[in-house]
Amino acid sequence: MNELLLITIKKLKNMVTVTGYNERQRKDGTTFIALEITSGVELIQSNTTGRYYATVRKCSIPSTFGIEVAESLIGSKIAGEIVKVIVEPYEFVNKTTGEVMQLQHSYAYQAEGSLETIGVTPVRELEMA
Repeated sequence: MNELLLITIKKLKNMVTVTGYNERQRKDGTTFIALEITSGVELIQSNTTGRYYATVRKCSIPSTFGIEVAESLIGSKIAGEIVKVIVEPYEFVNKTTGEVMQLQHSYAYQAEGSLETIGVTPVRELEMA
C-alpha cells in the first residue's frame, strides 16, 4: 500500500522594518509623526547597463503617536510590503550622477492581506543596499 506524504510549506510573511521617523506638517499647520519604513533587499536590473544592483524600497506612513513612541519603534518589523504605485509623472535628480529622470511611480505600504495602500511616497533618492 502506498502512503501519501503531505508536506506543508509555510508561506513566509513579507515584513518591513521601521527605520526612522519624521515630523510633518499638515495643511492646517499642526504636526504629526510619519514613520519611515524599509523593505528587504531586492535585486533590480538596470535599464541602461543591464547590470543588477541591490536596493531597498522606502516609504513613509502617518502615525498617531509622538516622537518617544516613534523612536522606540525603530527596528520593529511590520507584516506587509512596500509596493510600487503609478502616479503623475515628476522629475527626479539622481544625486550620484546628476541625471534628471522622469518618473511616474512611487512607493506605498500595503498591509498583509489588504489591497489598500498607505503613505504614497515619491522617490527621493536612489539608495544602493
